Parts: sequence; C-alpha cells; structure tokens
Amino acid sequence: MHSVVEQVTERIRQRSQKSRQRYLQHMQAAAQQGPLRHQLSCTNLAHDYAAASDDDKLILKASHQAANIAIVSAYNDVLSAHAPYVDYPQQLKQALAACGHVGQMAGGVPAMCDGVTQGQVGMELSLFSRDTIALSTAVALSHQVFDGVLLLGICDKIVPGLLMAALRFGHLPAVFVPAGPMPTGISNAEKAKVRQQYAAGEVDEQALLDSEMRSYHSPGTCTFYGTANSNQMLVEIMGLQLPGSSFINPTDPLRPHLTKAAAQCVTEHTALGGDYLPISQIIDERSLVNAMVGLLATGGSTNHSIHLLAIARMAGVQLTWQDLADLSNVVPLLTRIYPNGDADINAFQASGGMPLLMRELAEAGLLHTDVNTILGSGLEPYFREPFMQDGQLAWRPAVSESLDLTVQAPVHAPFMREGGMKWLRGNLGESIIKISAVPEDRWHIEAPARVFDDQAQVLAAYQAGELNQDVVVVVRYQGPRANGMPELHQLTPALSNLQQAGHKVALVTDGRLSGASGKVPAAIHLAPEGINGGAIARIRDGDVIRLDAHHGELTVLAADFEQRELPAAPLIRQQGAGRELFALFRARTTAANEGAISIAWEEYDES
Repeated sequence: MHSVVEQVTERIRQRSQKSRQRYLQHMQAAAQQGPLRHQLSCTNLAHDYAAASDDDKLILKASHQAANIAIVSAYNDVLSAHAPYVDYPQQLKQALAACGHVGQMAGGVPAMCDGVTQGQVGMELSLFSRDTIALSTAVALSHQVFDGVLLLGICDKIVPGLLMAALRFGHLPAVFVPAGPMPTGISNAEKAKVRQQYAAGEVDEQALLDSEMRSYHSPGTCTFYGTANSNQMLVEIMGLQLPGSSFINPTDPLRPHLTKAAAQCVTEHTALGGDYLPISQIIDERSLVNAMVGLLATGGSTNHSIHLLAIARMAGVQLTWQDLADLSNVVPLLTRIYPNGDADINAFQASGGMPLLMRELAEAGLLHTDVNTILGSGLEPYFREPFMQDGQLAWRPAVSESLDLTVQAPVHAPFMREGGMKWLRGNLGESIIKISAVPEDRWHIEAPARVFDDQAQVLAAYQAGELNQDVVVVVRYQGPRANGMPELHQLTPALSNLQQAGHKVALVTDGRLSGASGKVPAAIHLAPEGINGGAIARIRDGDVIRLDAHHGELTVLAADFEQRELPAAPLIRQQGAGRELFALFRARTTAANEGAISIAWEEYDES
C-alpha cells in the first residue's frame, strides 16, 4: 500500500473509533434479532402477504430459508437514466423466483433531474432530495419483513440517499442494480460550443435546443462524467454492484443477465444462509478511502466532496476534506472524460472501463484490496469484466492495457501526477476546487472581486459587458442554509466565454457547481456559508482575491478584511415549487464540509 493511503486510512480509523464502534454494535444487535419477518404477528404477515401471488405466498409461509428481498426503486420517466427501470422490478422478481426466493417492491423514492431544474428554483430542492430519498428508503424498509435489499438508482442525489438509508439498515445485505448510459450523441465539445455561442448571443434558442436534444437523446444515463456516472464509479469501486456492470448500455444483451445476477447475488448473503454479509461489513474506512481514490483518479464530481462525508457518517465513519486533499496529492489522474477531456463515458468503457482502472490503482498500492464486496472477501473479482459465453454470463480478466490512451492512462504515465480536487483554505474559510479540467496556468489567479447574491445578477452583468476584465465572480448566499445550495452551472458558458476572451476568471461561492464543472477555476462549497456568518459576506466589489490551487489558498488580500463587520444577512423568501416545505431542512442542515446533512444521526455524532 502507498504510505499516504495507509496514513489517511489509519487517521480516519482513529478519528472514527468511537462512532464506528457504536454503529457496529447497533448493527450487530439488529442482526442478532434474526430475520424479523419470522417474529412478526400473523396479522402483520397477512398484511404483507396479501397482494403476493399464490406461489410467493406459499414460499413465504412454508420456508424459513427463502428470502424476501426488498426492491427500492427511483424509477420515473423524467430521468433518462431511470426510465429503463420501468420493468426492472418484474425482471428482479422473476430472477428471485427462479432461485426459490421472493421479491417485493418495497417503495419508490423521489428522483429529480438536475438537468431539468438547472438554473430554476426547483434546483433549490436538489441537495435536500438526497436526504428525502434516505428518509423514503427508511420508510420502505421499516416494515422489517425483508432479508435483503436491491437498490435501483443512478443519478445525482439518488445513489447517496439510497446508500445512506441502506447503511442505517446495515444488518441487511444490499446490492445496487445499474441500468447503464445512453449511447453516444453529439460530442461534448460541440455541445459546450453551442452553449457558449448561445450565452454570447451568437445562436438562437432553437439552435441550442436542437444541440441539447442531440446530446440527451435516449433512455440511459447522460454520457458526460458528472455526478451520475461518478456515482456508478463509486458504488462499483466500493464493491456494491457487480464488476464491470456500471457502464453497459441499457439495450446491450448483457444488461438483463447482469440484472438477474444482481438479484441472485443478494440472496447469497442473507442471514438465512451460511454466507451472511450485510452492508455494514462492506462499507468501512477502507472502502470509503477506495471511493475517494476512485473519485480523484477519474476527476469525478465535486458533489461527492459533500456526499461521501454524509454517507460515511451513516456508517459511523468521519471523513474530512483534508483526507480528500491528502489523497489528491498522491493519486494520479488516469481518465480524460468530459468535462476533463473530449471523450464520454462510453469511450471510457471501450478503453477498458472500471476493471482496468481498478486493477491499475490496486497494482500501484492505491486501493485497499482486503475489503469485503457483494462477492465476498477481496477486491480481485473487480478486475474482471462480464461477457456472454454460450448464452451465459461469464467473467474474464480486464484487458492488459488501455485500448485508448487518450481516454484512460496507466499509472506510470498518467494525465496528471495528482488527483482531480484540491482543498483551499484562507481568511474566507475552506472550500473545494476541481482542477482536473482546469489548465495549470489558471490554477493561480489574483483579480478584483465582483460580488453578487444570485446567478441572475451575474448573467445580467455579463450581458451588460460589465465583466469583460480580469475578475473573481463571487456568488454568496447560495449555501445549504440559505437556499438549499443549488448548482450554479448556468454560469459556466458565460464565465468560459470571458476566459476564452483572454481574461483571468474565477468563481468563488458557498454554492455548488454541477458535476460537469469544467475549465473555469471555481472555489465552491465555501464553509462557513454567508448566511451563517461566513466571511464571504464581507467581500466588497474591488477586493483582490487570491485563488492558488498549487498551495491550497483562498484569501481576500484587503488589509481590513477580517476587521469588517458582517453585513445584515438578506431575507431569502423560499416560496413556490414546494420550497416552503423544506424550511426544517434548511434550518438544521450542517455545513458543506460536514456533509450538508439535514436529517438526524446524533447517536453517532462525536460533538
């Protein structure tokens, strides 16, 4: 193992010792009760069995060895990635029945598309949808009639929310079931170009819509490497879904066989058999370090600098941004997938995909291989890829080397010697910057600030020509307590145009950027946030700000900055699109550097 990976892992283990121990004690107590389905009253069971088929009723009544598997789905027609799930429950039930078990659709969880809500007021519910999904999953599993769970989710907040809840039911085995990305549409470079042309007023709305619809064109996950595909990478590298299954298209003949295999897999690890392996014995500090390494090696979504902290908390593990930063210093960037390059996720899959990536990282000592996965002990099965042999699903070793060195590089010749994210600190607090897509000559910027309170103000100033200069655009009052921490990806085309015109440009905000954030340096997730007394509220127009990703610095250079009084926080009215219903979430959420968690987990909180 690389010494820094060992050191970070041990530091997390020591920091989390008490909270992790309490978590495991709680999960062990739940496991020792045995399958609760067998302890419920006849009335309870009759309610559960009432709508089941006669065959399923017979299995559930007659056999204490037959598992009842919960299916929790985030299916809807709005998310292209989740549309293929429409018939997955039936596929899974049939696969379970074929091996003598039962599947029940336990619950559906909300799933919003950030692409639809981007730049709209609905985006202010996006981050909180993660915790809503966790609560919804908990309600689904609270019937306590299940021996395992199959989780159907792919996109941004959905996978983290499902996983957070699964860890609270950590005495159950849990398997994620992916559906795969849509086929390649127009190139991401062409899509980005049209967006910038539209922001500059060079093409009309119809041209923009035509371009977007040629990019997002069919069922399946969007093909750029944003949060959705970063989710898929993470659950695979943590051993929660089958090897090589993340990025196979929905219509590929392999897909139904992998779905069937996922159903069979969860039945092999219930407490009813001799190979009991609940999710609480899979997710620990080692698997979470593996997740951070994978995120950095692929230049993945900045959203996971928040989500991973929240996920870890649910398992009694305490991660920090320093952990991510220390790993970033030694983990090389091995992929170039848009926005970190021109290729899409299908090109990554064709180059060797996850099995090759994981084997490369493991051979370099950057992954813990002594972990548990849904396949049992050890990470080595994840260095294989699925294929069809004589009509059956089979597995073979990953390709010996990348089939496209412009998309996936070996560890000995990476695209960058360090990972895709940096931790920034200074008199503004702390934040995260994604540098995998930022040219290195843009990693250090000193420029005067222009201060705004929302995206609309920035775009109005851009259209008026007021930003045609070296500038650090500051967008404050965008944190979780202010308005739910929306993504500010709507700013990307305008800021990219300014940078392309030769200006030094950066963004500083207590909000988020899309998982597709790209070439403009952006200090995001600033904590503490402005509405909560954060120093970002003190910045004035003209203050020179230094953003230095090389040395991890974010500083306002004004001599009197730290002595200034905080201005009165604005009154932010959250009405419309259901935002008023989430007032409790905004009031109690933790800061971004604590996972922006709005639901209770105090039993394991060291504070």
